[in-house]
Amino acid sequence: MGRGAVAGVVGAAALAMWFLLVDTAQGEPFRTPAMVGNALVGLEGVEARPGLILLFLALHFGAFILVGMAAAWAVSFLTRVPNLVFGLVLGFLMFDVVFFGSVAVTGVDVVAQLGWVEVLAGNILAGVAMMSFLQLSGAVKAVKWWEAYTANRVLREGVISGFASGFMVATWFLVVDTIQGRPFFTPSALGSVFFLGATDLNQVDVSLWITAAYTPIHYAVFIAIGTAAAALAHQAEEQPPLLIGALLLFVAFEAFFLGIIAVVAEFLLGPLAWWNIAIGNLVGVVVMAGYLWKAHPKLREVMAHDPIENPA
Repeated sequence: MGRGAVAGVVGAAALAMWFLLVDTAQGEPFRTPAMVGNALVGLEGVEARPGLILLFLALHFGAFILVGMAAAWAVSFLTRVPNLVFGLVLGFLMFDVVFFGSVAVTGVDVVAQLGWVEVLAGNILAGVAMMSFLQLSGAVKAVKWWEAYTANRVLREGVISGFASGFMVATWFLVVDTIQGRPFFTPSALGSVFFLGATDLNQVDVSLWITAAYTPIHYAVFIAIGTAAAALAHQAEEQPPLLIGALLLFVAFEAFFLGIIAVVAEFLLGPLAWWNIAIGNLVGVVVMAGYLWKAHPKLREVMAHDPIENPA
């Protein structure tokens, strides 16, 4: 567990440095530890009290040491670990813990106070730092991305179908935006929400740099969905009724996308129009499904002899 404890310290230090940079950039060094430290004892404001900052740091590093030990224990059962993927998962888990834990312990939504983008990015950074340390220390053997990509058919098909689908959706929105006389409005609007915290149309920054910053998020989401769809396609070769799951995946994706916009950027539902989003996503699904259908001749054979309505 020694390596896990050190990994926790590495993760805690990475997160602390991240927020020190964020706070300094905003002209308020130590704002984050001061705010959380005050919240822990029921005080409001961001006044930097050395004692409370030290209390926060002690709890911060202590919690991360426990997380690092738990992560080391979990990966000890695996022979090969994709450290970036596990780091991302760990970061998302810690984000959830911070969100629910802060409300439960202090009654203060720390995520809202600090900014959910900053908190999520910081926790992902900490998760990747911890997993990278465990890999470098020899606790686990890492999986090289190219090895995983070439050896894993599901991953390969997920990347290809997700990228193709994401490209077609991006093209659809570019065409619609251009026809409406506002090229790159859609990715800029979504990027402004993610990176600038835009809450109304006047705060949307339609620019190439916002579009470029949002693009990796766009493709990452579609690749994740493509991977899930590829996994369903593989399983459906043996169990055709699972294709119903693919349909449910599409419905869930539509609901999720519209729901996310409704929650974090309700003001965009009018300008983007729900039908525009629905058609764009439908185009993406058709491209993804078409690729997977072509890539799985066995699935076509199974469907010809064992259709969904007559499962074996």
